[in-house]
Amino acid sequence: MEKLKLIKPSVQYKEAYLAFYQDWIASGESIVPWVVERDPSDFEEYVHFLYSADAEEKVTDNGWVPHSTYWLLDGKDNIVGALNFRHRLNEKLLDSGGHIGYGIRPSARRNGYASFQLGAALDIARGKGLDRLLLVCDSNNEASERTIRKHGGIMEDERMTSEGSTVKRFWIALD
Repeated sequence: MEKLKLIKPSVQYKEAYLAFYQDWIASGESIVPWVVERDPSDFEEYVHFLYSADAEEKVTDNGWVPHSTYWLLDGKDNIVGALNFRHRLNEKLLDSGGHIGYGIRPSARRNGYASFQLGAALDIARGKGLDRLLLVCDSNNEASERTIRKHGGIMEDERMTSEGSTVKRFWIALD
């Protein structure tokens, strides 16, 4: 596999990120993770937003938890994926959100990127001292379920979200 790396967001990757974002927009699909949905036209402000809640002391809304965003670069410095890691869970995330939201741009799927990205996220979680992670996927997202199971995900249950969709919940032990 080409040389992949997970990086923290940076304005130096503006063009690569905008191409990543436009790929999602052109696909018409739901954008995952949620932080990618935000309009990046003021790119410096967008990158600032991505760092605005990456530590406990920065979280100002009681409904939110600290979270960090990462971008997945391929060997040519194209952004092919994004990952949002929640440092802890609140009730909503425990019910139907999980610790990690991640997505691969539509034009770059089926290359093993999601598996690499999830493996890197598990290393981040270990570094933060977590001993297990909750991952959630839509009940009909077979590719995401395969990726989660490949990394040791054990399904706990299926639940209906407040939006009316059904999700599968998996726990991954971090040995």
